[in-house]
Amino acid sequence: MPIYVYETIPRNPGEKPAIYEIEQSMRDKPLTAHPYTGQPMRRVILGGFGILSSTGGRRSLGGESGGCGLGCCCG
Repeated sequence: MPIYVYETIPRNPGEKPAIYEIEQSMRDKPLTAHPYTGQPMRRVILGGFGILSSTGGRRSLGGESGGCGLGCCCG
């Protein structure tokens, strides 16, 4: 299953969003609230890049993101 990056929506001016990596099925709708705290959140769309090998194959590499990379909610 893919891992999606989410960020909380700050409630106060100057507050920084918390970043989470959450494993979800591609069929699941994007989350609108944190599953445990209920704080509003949104999915972050990340740009990626690819590398062309000498055989012409393409391998995708993800960009940098926050979170622990374990596919769970962690800040």
